[in-house]
Amino acid sequence: MRNRKPWLVLLLVAVAGLLLFVWRLGMTGLVDETPPLFAASAKAMAETGDWLTPRVNGLPRYDKPPLVYWLMGLGYALPGQSLWNPFGTWASRLPSALSSIGLMLLMALTLLRRPQGQPDGAQQAVTALAAALAFALSPLVLLWSRISVSDALFSGLLSAALLLFWWRYAGLCRWWVPWLVLGLAVLAKGPVAVVLAGLTALLFALLQRDLPGLWALWRPWRGLALTAAVALPWYVLELLVEGQPYWDSFFGYHNLQRFTGVVNNHLQPWWFFFPVLVVASLPFTPLLLAGLVGALRPQPAPPEQSLQRFAACWLLAVFVFFTAAATKLPSYWIPATPAAGLLIALAAQNLRPGWRSAALRGSTLALVGVLTAGLAAGNLWVPLINEPEMPTLSSALLASGALTRASLCFGMGGVAALLLWWGPPSARRGWLLVQQLGMGAFVVTALVPMVELGDRLRQLPIRRMASLALEQQRPQEPLAMVGILKPSLHYYTQQVVVYEGVQPNGPLNLNDRLAREQRRGQQPSPASPGASVLVVIDGNTATLPHWRGVPHQRLGTIGLYELWRVPRPALNQWSKDLAERAGLAPDWQEPRPERY
Repeated sequence: MRNRKPWLVLLLVAVAGLLLFVWRLGMTGLVDETPPLFAASAKAMAETGDWLTPRVNGLPRYDKPPLVYWLMGLGYALPGQSLWNPFGTWASRLPSALSSIGLMLLMALTLLRRPQGQPDGAQQAVTALAAALAFALSPLVLLWSRISVSDALFSGLLSAALLLFWWRYAGLCRWWVPWLVLGLAVLAKGPVAVVLAGLTALLFALLQRDLPGLWALWRPWRGLALTAAVALPWYVLELLVEGQPYWDSFFGYHNLQRFTGVVNNHLQPWWFFFPVLVVASLPFTPLLLAGLVGALRPQPAPPEQSLQRFAACWLLAVFVFFTAAATKLPSYWIPATPAAGLLIALAAQNLRPGWRSAALRGSTLALVGVLTAGLAAGNLWVPLINEPEMPTLSSALLASGALTRASLCFGMGGVAALLLWWGPPSARRGWLLVQQLGMGAFVVTALVPMVELGDRLRQLPIRRMASLALEQQRPQEPLAMVGILKPSLHYYTQQVVVYEGVQPNGPLNLNDRLAREQRRGQQPSPASPGASVLVVIDGNTATLPHWRGVPHQRLGTIGLYELWRVPRPALNQWSKDLAERAGLAPDWQEPRPERY
């Protein structure tokens, strides 16, 4: 029996998505360290009109293809930025938020058009809503859908392509539609989209024992040609313009080396994604595991009833591929979260009276109880938080009351779910939804305020320091940051910032770079009498011997950061003294896989 008002279900999904991902989205600043690199690159595209190569801090940025930069850049190209986009985050975060909302709608529509099993109209609506919310309420999705990076966009496009591949199998769309969307996914993150889609398709074909039939339906050779037609033109143009550096960085370092070797110290054990799988679906992990086991039964499913099996193959493809990769990050699991949402909702739909259903329901609500108790007991563990960049975090978090609100939201949702299950059969189908409603209230009343608190403690000092630097800066005076490196300083000052770490030869690097390094927006300048450089330095780095001895004038202190004016001749002399005394030399010109 089909649901007669699918538009109402989709409207509810859209409203939920807007509350979860767009509510107060632009009311906080950029979060260091990666999001400002994306935002600054996109803003540079809009300002310079160079929509081919992303650039940040005067250098090309080769780590991702252009689609996310293009979408962010369209926002930055709109007029009135100071009115509607004061922190630069509406424009840079909307692609992530809208990608997740669009995917929620597609997941719900899939279950409305091809219900799994024999649910009545009300159960169809409940399952469609529950699947969309199970995806959206994953901790990974909640975080990555509200920041300025490419992961949510890539996950949304890849997941849409995979769902459309299943649509084709279920007789819902033309063969070329998923391949077109897959091409956009390749423009969002690269060839890994094709690999994950291909691995999912292969696992599904083997499990269904229908490789010839699926091959005929999906037409992979023609489909890959269409995907290439969408994605390859930009890659070819970028290679023609940027040449070997782009090839080495994007294809070599950011793709091949991430799979075969560990980059950026992201070494994790082989079993890393087992706990990620568990945590990413809390508190519904028992339902996820039940849905996964139920989907892997040996007998093939009819095409229109195979969504649960397809979702299981999708999740396993992500798990197998990234487990095999040497570099592992929690964000790599995001493309599996839509599949997890489908498995959770279908497992809940299939619950029947009996000990197995009682165990699944009981374990899920037990996890809700554990989370509720843990949040209520925040005064026991929050003081143990030690975050050097936010020394007052624990006291501020307890004073905000956010943990109390979070505990109430989880607890009330759990109690409501328990009461519904004890109620009449017609009410039991809503037990999962009411728990999800409580979690949605947690996002609006507790999680978003906690994010805003973190912004005030961690990011506001950087924005204020950027304003102070602009007030104090003399004409043609360069700006540097040493120690804790925050790309948002580059974004908010809208100029090239020379970044140096805490290494002992840092002063030598800074001195040499000012005299010799050339970037877009920065020209070399001599250490002539009267010349100076503004330096933003954190308090810990300022106490290190090789920086403490640098002659400087302190212009202000904001939070952890100090603003110095350093005479260039004095910096030059100090660098010479360090080189002679400690045998140091500049090394900033040595090849580095990532630089900004």
